[in-house]
Amino acid sequence: MNFLGITGMQYSGVPFSAHRIILAEDTNVFTQLVSTRLMDMLGVQVTICRNFEELQEAYDAADGPIDLAISNINLPGAENGEALEYLIDLSVPTIVFTSTFHEATREKLIAKDVVDYIIKDNVFAVDMLTESVCRFLTNSRHHVLIVDDSPTARALLSSRLKRYNFRVSLAESGAKALQLLKDNPDIGLVVTDYNMPDIDGFELTRRIRTMRGSHELRVIGVSSSTNRLLSARFLKAGGNDFMLRPFIDEEFYCRVNQNLDTLVQIRMAKIGRAA
Repeated sequence: MNFLGITGMQYSGVPFSAHRIILAEDTNVFTQLVSTRLMDMLGVQVTICRNFEELQEAYDAADGPIDLAISNINLPGAENGEALEYLIDLSVPTIVFTSTFHEATREKLIAKDVVDYIIKDNVFAVDMLTESVCRFLTNSRHHVLIVDDSPTARALLSSRLKRYNFRVSLAESGAKALQLLKDNPDIGLVVTDYNMPDIDGFELTRRIRTMRGSHELRVIGVSSSTNRLLSARFLKAGGNDFMLRPFIDEEFYCRVNQNLDTLVQIRMAKIGRAA
């Protein structure tokens, strides 16, 4: 399977071998599959913990911060979710890999700000997990600008993106956003509200397009309005995507990924033509 995140890794030339990843899982089949796949695809070695005691020992023995944990909800010695609570309390970014899942479980995981959850219900689950790990490790190479005049909205979007390991800048106005774009040419994605007092989202998008094309910078418009024509107006102004609030976390992350994947593909094609 060709992961766009891995393509991004190859583009940047930065290896994963130095990253510390813990795999908290007691099923031998999955520990073997996951550890082998992460080594083969990403070149990263994982520390396997088959029970809660081993997880605690692995964390205490680590000679640096844990970059990412992959954890089942339940482990021997932590049959009621204590392992996940332990990792969250330690602020270790965590991907949940579980076969026990229903709507109530999803709500609890989202509330705990886990990075992602993967359900072990099909033969592609390990592939999906590998892609999720790759995305998390490469997201720090992407710089995202959030533009919104509401402090609450900025904080909410920022916390979501930082949970996924993106670098984030904030602007409370269109004018501030334009200045940040001039000062930070590495910004690859702008998430902008429509309704702002100085420059609305449409005009901001138009001005952005005079500075940088869609092949260099992606723009996602957002709004709480019920006006369904807003999406068409954003796209006509030069935007690449549009979302209505309130967001579903999984959809928001997917839209962000899709737009950044497009940038990676464009860069890779450019490098290929130059070679």
